[in-house]
Amino acid sequence: MRAATLVVALFFLSRVTGLAREMVIGARFGTSAELDAYLAAFRVPDLLFQLMAGGALGSAFIPVFTGVLTRQQLPTAWRLFSAVVNLVGLLMTVFALVAALLAPFLVRTLLAPGFSPAQQALTVMLMRWMLISTVVFGLSGIMMAVLNSFQHFLLPALAPVLYNLSIIAGAWFLGPSVGVYGLVIGVVVGAFLHLDSQIIGLWWYRARYRPVLSLADPHVHEVARLMGPRVLGLAAVQLNFWVNTLLASGLAPGSLSALNYAWLLMLLPQGIVAQAVATAAFPTFATLEARGQRDELRRIVSQTLRGVLFLAIPAAAGLFAWRVPLIRMLLERGEFSATSTQLTATALACYAFGLIGHSAVEIVARAFYALHDTRTPVLVTCAGVALNIALSLALLPRFNYAGLALANTLATLAEMAALLWLLARRLGGLEWSQLAATSGRGGLAAAAMMALLVWLSRLDAGLSPVLFGAAGLAMGALVYLAAAVALRMPETQMVRRLLRR
Repeated sequence: MRAATLVVALFFLSRVTGLAREMVIGARFGTSAELDAYLAAFRVPDLLFQLMAGGALGSAFIPVFTGVLTRQQLPTAWRLFSAVVNLVGLLMTVFALVAALLAPFLVRTLLAPGFSPAQQALTVMLMRWMLISTVVFGLSGIMMAVLNSFQHFLLPALAPVLYNLSIIAGAWFLGPSVGVYGLVIGVVVGAFLHLDSQIIGLWWYRARYRPVLSLADPHVHEVARLMGPRVLGLAAVQLNFWVNTLLASGLAPGSLSALNYAWLLMLLPQGIVAQAVATAAFPTFATLEARGQRDELRRIVSQTLRGVLFLAIPAAAGLFAWRVPLIRMLLERGEFSATSTQLTATALACYAFGLIGHSAVEIVARAFYALHDTRTPVLVTCAGVALNIALSLALLPRFNYAGLALANTLATLAEMAALLWLLARRLGGLEWSQLAATSGRGGLAAAAMMALLVWLSRLDAGLSPVLFGAAGLAMGALVYLAAAVALRMPETQMVRRLLRR
């Protein structure tokens, strides 16, 4: 129990340090052209990592490695680990070198053609340095998967904290002297810290490394087979980020930075609430499906969705109504000026209600995975990305960079609706009346909260931005909960149980 509590604390700490990272970056670089170059340079290393060694490899490697462990074939398990580490390390190195050589062409034609020549040259240099971290993260990701297979979550939970702290140190201590290169140094050093923490865990479990590739190994083939659908889905998501970067590069300096800050603020409650709930609920979904208890699975999925909507609806409304005080509280200091606040607030207004879609998709996708169906979520995600790109092209001329945020929100809500409809067909329906009641009553309670926050946002209370922002968040939460109790929403009992715990 203590270990589980510590892991949860580290997971929350990783979110806190991630927020602190963005606060420090904002104070040092604001919404500058220099930060735009850093964010654009990050796209290629992140693309390679996600496709080759990110979530796709972990979700494919863990079942195969765990199956070998279950059969108590430890030498075979370490041979599989060695083969995958060597193969991924080799491929990541080759792709990183090719990307480094092609960096000027990629930046000039496919990534940021709208940047000035000086900004493109800076993007190329930053990308080449950050490609080192891509190779390191590829190896670290496999080691994290091994530790998770041994039911060890402590060091994998600690690794992101170390990574965030390294970037914070790079921005804080090196930023004033070397500029945005301080961030890149933080990224590379953080990647090695991420790797080192996993090596300690492997040493504890007496890992046995061998210099083998074993391309004919059936276990390696199974890992590759399972990666296929996930790679397609992640490629679609990365394509969307890439197109956003390309389109934003032709806009005013700071547009890409503002979109990035707003995106991260929108995802903060989604990561704390929806991802945590989805991770906890997934084993239950899978167990019920394995037992053939479809009625119970339908009830639990509906109940989980109601709980997430109960929290996501007010969070989205709060982000929309309290966006300016929130950004001032978290980011407006140093180089992050009042102009930066307004740029980010405009993007956040368009992103805010997409939080509901992102949160629901986390739950529904896990339900499909429990049904042993990875194909449907991937196909819907690809369709959602295509819609997002089409909407971005349509909305950009009229709404500028905010049109990119609005396109993401509309596409995500459409993706949520499609997945819910398809899941209902697979499960023989969902508890639609209860879901509608939660959405309707939650919307009314959130409207009361928004009315208060909009009124408060127009006041000049003379408080510091931190106190004013925090006070508004607290008052908004109390108003929402009070309205939910008055509307007799059963989900309030869930909050009471969590508080008692």
